[in-house]
Amino acid sequence: MSGRSWIILVVIFLILLIAGGIVYYMWRSAPEELTPPAQAPAAGPAPQPTPPTAVIPAGTLITYTASGYSPSTLTVRVGTVVTFKNNSAGPMWPASAMHPSHAVYPTIGGCVGSTFDACKPIQPGETWTFEFDIAGKWKYHDHLSPAFTGTVVVGETSQPEPYK
Repeated sequence: MSGRSWIILVVIFLILLIAGGIVYYMWRSAPEELTPPAQAPAAGPAPQPTPPTAVIPAGTLITYTASGYSPSTLTVRVGTVVTFKNNSAGPMWPASAMHPSHAVYPTIGGCVGSTFDACKPIQPGETWTFEFDIAGKWKYHDHLSPAFTGTVVVGETSQPEPYK
């Protein structure tokens, strides 16, 4: 073999070696099955799915359709349990803003960030509830369709308060 053939052979070998290293690195660093990280205990009660036959108090229901959440803004008192009902043809996943961290609502827990996270898709016809135990203006989104958003305003009274 000539000197030039050896150089070409070495270059091809190095390219294959580098490509193999990149593939190996990507394979080793790829996330395995998603498991919830260990979290500190939740500051409030854990959110629970509600049975489909539950009676939902007036003014505490947010419905999800193909158009998004309705009402887009709901005002409630501290301690109110809000029910998210899926009236769409596909799943929904209500969670605290910001996507994808879900960490705006300030209680630690849930599967990603805060306890204000359903942690799984809610199927058509099903409901999910969350108790808002901290006053504030809490934005949320559908984790599966992040463009669909809403706000729950939580105050000491059910009247809207000026939040900035």
